[in-house]
Amino acid sequence: MVLVKMAPGKLGRAVLLGLLALCWYGSTVAVQLSKQEGDRLQRKMDEITKNGAAVPVPARKTTVSETEVNSYLAFNVKDKIPQGLTNPEITIVGDGQLAGRILVDLDEFNRNRRSQGFMDPLSYISGKVPVTAQGLLRTREGKGQFVLGSAEILGVPLPKPILQELVTFFSRTAENPAGFDIDAPFNLPAKIREIVINKGEAVVAQ
Repeated sequence: MVLVKMAPGKLGRAVLLGLLALCWYGSTVAVQLSKQEGDRLQRKMDEITKNGAAVPVPARKTTVSETEVNSYLAFNVKDKIPQGLTNPEITIVGDGQLAGRILVDLDEFNRNRRSQGFMDPLSYISGKVPVTAQGLLRTREGKGQFVLGSAEILGVPLPKPILQELVTFFSRTAENPAGFDIDAPFNLPAKIREIVINKGEAVVAQ
């Protein structure tokens, strides 16, 4: 992941990658976004990082709104999102559920991929198309994991292996050439213990 001027170190990289990963998980956001809301999330990330660096780490809860997250994606890291991905949107459904939508440039993707034959649905699609998905975020004791519920491309069900191929391609970095594994557990940064997903907001607990 490319690091923008966000929270220092691992938190900034983890948040950007995490937000982009969540965008594969479906609905659109119908709220007013602003640079001010994105900057508010940036400040919260800075405070989370600062708190996580303390010894011992003080107990702290930080609430992040859906508007802040989408404003952050739309304004603060717009130029840092991998080429071929645009208009990421996240819906914080609640009860651990997340949904998202992102436009994927399949021409960019297919230029670097061998077709899987006539059964491959991506062989028949070109241009920028919406990919939507939804799933469950589980976090506990500093660990997290996404559980995919469903995914679609142009309203047609998208098989999980093909979704993983898309996510892998667009999430590869020099630090992580294998990209993001949808099923793999991951460590939460900045001594975050858990993230509680409520309707319209997420509560980050350290």
